[in-house]
Formats: sequence, structure tokens, C-alpha cells
Amino acid sequence: MTTTSPTSGSTTSPAAAAGTFTIGGDLTVNRLGYGTMQLTGPGVWGAPADHDGAVAVLRRAVELGVNLIDTADAYGPYVTDALIREALHPYGDDLVIATKVGFTRQGPNQWIPVGRPEYLRQQTELNLRNLGVDRIDLLQLHRIDPTVPLADQIGELKKLQEEGKVRHIGLSEVSVDDIEAARAIAPIASVQNLFNLTNRSAEDVLEYAAANGLAFIPWFPLATGELAGEGTPLAAIAAEHGSTPSQLALAWLLRRSPAMLPIPGTSSVAHLDDNVAAAAIELSDDDYAALDAIA
Repeated sequence: MTTTSPTSGSTTSPAAAAGTFTIGGDLTVNRLGYGTMQLTGPGVWGAPADHDGAVAVLRRAVELGVNLIDTADAYGPYVTDALIREALHPYGDDLVIATKVGFTRQGPNQWIPVGRPEYLRQQTELNLRNLGVDRIDLLQLHRIDPTVPLADQIGELKKLQEEGKVRHIGLSEVSVDDIEAARAIAPIASVQNLFNLTNRSAEDVLEYAAANGLAFIPWFPLATGELAGEGTPLAAIAAEHGSTPSQLALAWLLRRSPAMLPIPGTSSVAHLDDNVAAAAIELSDDDYAALDAIA
């Protein structure tokens, strides 16, 4: 059963101000997490230009109370897993690392889904090795491969779960029908879809997740773009709060649903600090409505 609770922020754990969510009934995390994709080279390919800076960002995230870190074997590939291990291993008991399998990489900005069971198993084993863990807290199918029966894809993840190598299974970029089909095969704990202030195409998936106790992890949670320009409503509200448009976009997501677990990514410690500060922003009803009506 999913639980959420408001918690007050502190100087030692600003992320806690976002409240908590319990993934799969036994993994309680602060709702504002961190996504690692931006810690790679251009096109999510290769090593970061600033290796030490990437390590510093990961360590700072944990210092700020972030205890949900999202990664994937395809980031780099394998680059972010190695950075996480270097920066944070041995991991704290409350740190949840969510990773993904099912995407292959052929170069910068190239992504091809492969859902053959033997490939998903191989990549899971590599994730275990590269992260330095015996069990993956949350393993997400990065994309459903349309050329492979869903039962084979989810079925293999379920086998890995039964073997004790995976704690919980999640999905990414799916429809409500996809989730229901997957849940008929194995328990599903989370769904990760594109969702932000300006793109709410996954609204029905969010509602389904919230109603069924699934975590909803929006990727690309910051998409303020032209909405953040001088004289725009978003910029005006941000000025009233003494905050940034990005912080308001995150605050809107956190208020939008108690099942929402944003994972904003950055390669900058300063930007990370700004993002996590969004956990403490309390939007008035009027401000929330104004933000909701912007896009």
C-alpha cells in the first residue's frame, strides 16, 4: 500500500520538505529525487566533460536528502552507473537506486529498444555489477519492444525478481493499457513517463498510477522554455515567490499529485541546490491555479 506524508524540511535534509512516497510498499523515499542522464557526454554518450564535477553533484544530492537516484544502463552507456558507484558506494540504507534496461545505444542521441529476454537479463546482470549491488531496488523496462511479446519481457523481469536480483519492477513511456497488461504478468511498482508543466499528455497514466498505488516518475520535469521569459505569468509568479521558474515548475509537479516523484537532472551543484529548494515552496491555491492554466 502506498503512503504519503508531509515532512518539514531542515538544513540537513532539504529534500524531505517534499514529503515521502513508499514505492512498492517498502521503499520510502523523499518525493524529490535526482536523475543522472545529464552526467554524460553530449547526446547521452560518453563520459562527462567534468568527471569530478559529476561526482560532486551526486554526493551533494545525498547531502541534501535526496534518496531516490534514477539511472540507466543506456546512459553513456554505463557511465552514470560507474559515477554513482564511485561517488556513493557503499550506499546508505535509505538510498534507492532505480535503473532501467531495454534500450541499446549505437551513438549519440541514438536509442533502439531491445526486449529479448536474454538481453534484459544480461543488462540486469551488468547493472548489478556496475552499481556494486546484489539486488536492484527498482528495475524499469526502459521501453516496451514492439517486436517481442510483452509477456516475454515482463516475464523475464519477474524471473529476476523471483531470483532476488530485483526488488521492484517499473515501466517507462507506457499507456494505461500497457500497465494493465504488465500487471497481469507481474507486480508493477512505478511508471516513468514524460510529464511536466507544458506537456501533460500522460495525464491519464498519472491518474491511473495514483489510483492504483504506483509511483509516477516524470522524466524531463523541467520544460519551462518560453514560459519563463520576461513578462510571462511564470516569471511573474516566480518573482513574487523570490524563486526561479524551474523551482515553480517542480513545486507545481509536487502539488499536482502525491504519487509524483520528480527527478530533475543537472550537472551543476548550484542548479542542484536550486532544484532541491523547490521542495520547500508552498504554492497558494491561486498560484497553483495560475500555473496550471499557463500551458
